[in-house]
Amino acid sequence: MEDRPPPAGPAPLTGVVLAGGRSRRLGRDKALLRLWGEDGPTLLEVILSRLGAVCEELLVVSDGPRPWPASSARVVFDRYPGGGALGGLYTGLLEASFPFILAVACDMPFLSIPLLAYMAGRPRHYDVLIPRLRPTRYDLPHLEPLHAIYGRPCLEPMRSLLKQGERRIICFFPQVRVCYLEPEEWGRFDPAGLSFRNINTPQDLEEAQAILRQ
Repeated sequence: MEDRPPPAGPAPLTGVVLAGGRSRRLGRDKALLRLWGEDGPTLLEVILSRLGAVCEELLVVSDGPRPWPASSARVVFDRYPGGGALGGLYTGLLEASFPFILAVACDMPFLSIPLLAYMAGRPRHYDVLIPRLRPTRYDLPHLEPLHAIYGRPCLEPMRSLLKQGERRIICFFPQVRVCYLEPEEWGRFDPAGLSFRNINTPQDLEEAQAILRQ
């Protein structure tokens, strides 16, 4: 029997961490928090380590020079200062070496490598792959655009919104192919949905530290 090469794996991804926020509500730089003890890694280092498990390239999108910890990630500066997370996504996608980016925020301490790997391994018959979260107490499900995969066809509609002064990420979705990751799907890897928790306020920080202690 003729030897056949093994099936090709998923195309490589660029992992992008958005770290351009001012952390006004928290009063401290979220990316440099040390939740794992004073001698432990920074939150940014932990996030990059987890992204690095599934991504061949790592980028940090910053609003300017800052004292980032040494890492293999490439730091790039926001092309649209003041453009919020949409500007950061646009910058990361524009700077990426690969056609798709897996983008997360710099304040997500509970990223799940199995969930990230599942998302990275799905066939990319989409321009956006985004988790749909469980309904809130008001019975309104919402999306998590900062734990999502974006492809290069998103660049032009992103740029158009930014030029208009629009900062809401989901506003360009009608112009691209969007695939939703439903709770029944991502819940197999992260039943509690901790991956989508972030740290915006002192209360969020206290809750994250309590979860880590458990």
